[in-house]
Amino acid sequence: MRSRNAHVFLYALCFLIRFCLVSHSPESFSKQGRDLGLRSTWKKLAIALTLLGMGQQAFASVLAEDRTDFLYHRYDGGGVTIDGPSVLVRKSVGKSVSLTANYYVDMISSASIDVITTASPYTEERTQYSLSADYLRGNTTMSMGYTNSTESDFDANTYSLSLSQDMFGQLTTLTLSYAYGDDTVGRSDDPNFSEDNSRQQYGVGITQILTRNMIAALNVEVITDEGFLNNPYRSVRFLDTNSPVGFSFEPELYPRTRTTNAVGIRTKYYLPYRAALEAHYRYFNDTWDIESHTGSIAYVHPWRDFTFTAKYRYHDQTGAHFFRDLFARSEATNFRGRDKELSPLRSQTMRLSAAYEFINDGWNFIDRGTVNVSLDYLQVDYKEFRDISTGAPLGSEPFYALDATILQVYFSFWY
Repeated sequence: MRSRNAHVFLYALCFLIRFCLVSHSPESFSKQGRDLGLRSTWKKLAIALTLLGMGQQAFASVLAEDRTDFLYHRYDGGGVTIDGPSVLVRKSVGKSVSLTANYYVDMISSASIDVITTASPYTEERTQYSLSADYLRGNTTMSMGYTNSTESDFDANTYSLSLSQDMFGQLTTLTLSYAYGDDTVGRSDDPNFSEDNSRQQYGVGITQILTRNMIAALNVEVITDEGFLNNPYRSVRFLDTNSPVGFSFEPELYPRTRTTNAVGIRTKYYLPYRAALEAHYRYFNDTWDIESHTGSIAYVHPWRDFTFTAKYRYHDQTGAHFFRDLFARSEATNFRGRDKELSPLRSQTMRLSAAYEFINDGWNFIDRGTVNVSLDYLQVDYKEFRDISTGAPLGSEPFYALDATILQVYFSFWY
């Protein structure tokens, strides 16, 4: 029984490696549109939700089961509401090929701090289509995927490849991955504005069963960006004695290249009463002088047909070298940014989730069915980004803090 559990959890942990490689950098793999800080956070979640259903194959000797997911997600915080559905279908073709298709929608209503201080609230819709295929041959799984994400002022195409090799009696799994992103950034108020951005992502992950009750994974990623990396709508503020409020705005300007590096380790330990403890740590740095430490711990407890999870995550980062809340003058430096996500910050996330298996003995063509509900509470303190919407005198504005809730509800069916 424990051998079978180790096999299942190895597959799950390999999926978590893939999730880390794709979604845990300060900016998501897709280029953000109007509200860059919000989009960065939410697109990480969107990718995570997509992969939760897709479960890109990393365990080399078993293809994923046939499965259909129906999901609803909702983000509410910082003056922003995002919600929408997602549908995923995964089906095997013979014994060696598994195909996956996913449709995902974000409906966005934004009056965030970035928007209300320099622009007008807006509503927008983002649609995403994903296709992927896994090919199993012996102890090797080859995977490829394509994702298109479209908004009124942004279009992103991502192509991905990965290779997983199971070794040493299925105790070790090595995964190599590569992804290429080709994005086009526009402006809804300027049909002639068009900028390109390309991104390449390289990942290496290794998963090891250490004992019958413990498993660990180490992953390393490098991402290179080149092109238009800032937000076409965002502005920076600078001191201006001719302004009644003491400052004025001008467009931000980012470097056109960026390289990020990250290394993470994740462990999972199974307790005697079928529960499990999970721990994760990740170190990140980049050529913009951002350095971050992220850690999390989770407890998973099964009870009858339910599985309950409680998780705490902590994140601390320094700011980009060109970030300033207030510049000394217009065009004070070669590069300028006031994106709050590039400032020094500290965040905490608490999650409670429950899964219920309501079909476990089969029903018509369905072998198994589960319903999953999770609620996250996110709290972010920005150490150098001031809330100028308060109208406080220049230099005495309070530092901005964000509180948000994230709800996910999805049904999964295996057949």
